[in-house]
Amino acid sequence: MKWKVKEVAELVGVSVRALHHYDEIGLLTPTETMESGYRLYSEENLETLQQILFFKELGFPLKEIKTMLNNPSYDRKEALVLQRKMLVEKRGRIDQMIETIDKTIKHMEGEIHMTNEERFKGIQFTSNPYEEEARKRWGNESVDEANKKLQSLTKDEQHELSEKWDTIFKKLASLRKQSPESEEAQAAIKEWYDLLNNNFGQYTLEAFRGLGQMYIQDERFTKNIDQYGEGLAAFMSEAMTVFANKQNKS
Repeated sequence: MKWKVKEVAELVGVSVRALHHYDEIGLLTPTETMESGYRLYSEENLETLQQILFFKELGFPLKEIKTMLNNPSYDRKEALVLQRKMLVEKRGRIDQMIETIDKTIKHMEGEIHMTNEERFKGIQFTSNPYEEEARKRWGNESVDEANKKLQSLTKDEQHELSEKWDTIFKKLASLRKQSPESEEAQAAIKEWYDLLNNNFGQYTLEAFRGLGQMYIQDERFTKNIDQYGEGLAAFMSEAMTVFANKQNKS
């Protein structure tokens, strides 16, 4: 089922103008646009919109929300768990401030006496640890820069890049039974290193090594990479470490 922009606005309780703005900045692009010009939103669009509105309620700027949603390691279920923790924390702070306000009114009316400590109970300026976790997990600026570069490519250029990506992964998959230190493996890993640097921003050798570690530490990366061949993520991780170490010595 697809929904028109007015239907989504009425369903969710946001303005049509807001939805148009999300589309303009590339935060939420409708799945389909009809010849008549009507934007059509899919079920997946609604799921993304829910995420946007939760993060917005929690005080995240739209630019940061876009960065997180575009992060390759973004996981909606993990985000929902974090959003729930942030909202529970926010609810606790609000409940505490309401209690402080009630006590302050009673203090002003002479019913109770408040200490200075009680007067400011619940008013916090420290950041929410779960918010910091969300920003750290998905708010990498380098990802935002990479997405900017990708969005600047034409469809033909994006298709060409996708084919290069696919070719390198298939080549590495065919080599995964060899030693990661082998000449062929290192040549293929250099192709991967060059593709990343030419298309996704500047990767230092340390960042490249760290990316390889993420391939085996984050099960979502492992699962996606191992679609090309079981054990490929571990092979690439080790080959990337070998490559970075060799380049540092040269």
